[in-house]
Amino acid sequence: MKYLFIIQGEGRGHLTQAISLSEILLKNGHEVVGALVGKSKDRVIPEFFYKKISTKVITYNSPNFVWNNNKTDVLFFKTVAHNITLNKFKEYFKSMDIIYDTINQTQADIVINFYELLAGLTKIKHNIDVPFISMAHQYLIMHSKYPFGKGLKEDLLYIKLNNWLSSYGSVQKLGLSFYDMDNDKRVSIVPPLLREELFSIEPKKEDYILTYILSKGFAQEITQWHYQNPEQKLHVFWDKEDAPEELVVDKTLTFHKINDTKFLKYLANCKAYVTTAGFESVCEAMYLNKHIMMIPAHYEQEINALDAISAGIGIQSKDFNISKILDKCKEKQSNNIEFRRWIESAEREYIFFLTEGYKRKSPNIKDRLFLRYKTELKNLNDIVYGNKFKKNWSSRYWS
Repeated sequence: MKYLFIIQGEGRGHLTQAISLSEILLKNGHEVVGALVGKSKDRVIPEFFYKKISTKVITYNSPNFVWNNNKTDVLFFKTVAHNITLNKFKEYFKSMDIIYDTINQTQADIVINFYELLAGLTKIKHNIDVPFISMAHQYLIMHSKYPFGKGLKEDLLYIKLNNWLSSYGSVQKLGLSFYDMDNDKRVSIVPPLLREELFSIEPKKEDYILTYILSKGFAQEITQWHYQNPEQKLHVFWDKEDAPEELVVDKTLTFHKINDTKFLKYLANCKAYVTTAGFESVCEAMYLNKHIMMIPAHYEQEINALDAISAGIGIQSKDFNISKILDKCKEKQSNNIEFRRWIESAEREYIFFLTEGYKRKSPNIKDRLFLRYKTELKNLNDIVYGNKFKKNWSSRYWS
């Protein structure tokens, strides 16, 4: 089958999800015919995405967050006001035409939407017949048994509206989750999509803290803490456009421009990870069994942090007081075996939902268990009878 990706370009999470899913699809004999990525003047698509996605990348202008003066908090009302001006509408209508034309030109069988608002609006504007499947951690809020993201808070209403519009007309909504849950009528549950190279890493524990910040405004908070605690080594990854590849402040503080391979290397060997609660990097750190501290920059990340803590993943803070995670490092880290098993089931789960499951309105857990049973029987047969056995994620689940 031929798949076309539409990706919200804010942050790194949706981009790495797309890379991971493309690897799964290609491995299983499918084709990714293109990747449409939303951009803005404040948002640069990182170079690693172009290198890793293995298909043509097409960009278009899309909505983006508005931050406060310190670049540390997303402003809800200003974000809405910024994105509904006449000039912005003209930009976004052009972007929807680019999306529509690309769907027709690539002759995609299925469109995968990684939480891009304009994908749903394009479906409304052009009444497209090609099936859309929408996937994001944010869709968990739509699940009837998901305990977080309830109420009428303004920021939450914004997320709910974005969920509805981005997934409009989708035949399937997939909610990426820290843990497995039963599906319901509105959303089906899938594991996080993490990069395949993560699974071959053997983590170590060196004496430095790793930090990832989406907004350069947090750099000031980190620097202030560093000057008060100069003995603790810090490595900080950021996406500041005009920054050098490596900015060495002194012997114990270095800023790195975001680079996926370099980031993963530093994550594997850190003693703790501090972040603004983005879903993917928290999952990567948890898979490597690192101590984690989350500092949410907006309400969506607050929900991520609450969900992660409920699953036994890390602690939350209101600021970059890194002393809190240093205290946590003195404690023994909990076992992450169940989380690893859930992560490593990703290939079979996604292949099911993207080839069979989407044809049913709400595939239930029996369907998924039956698919797992068939997959593992085949793997067992390959081992017992000496057939060529390709080591994949599902085989590691059983090792």
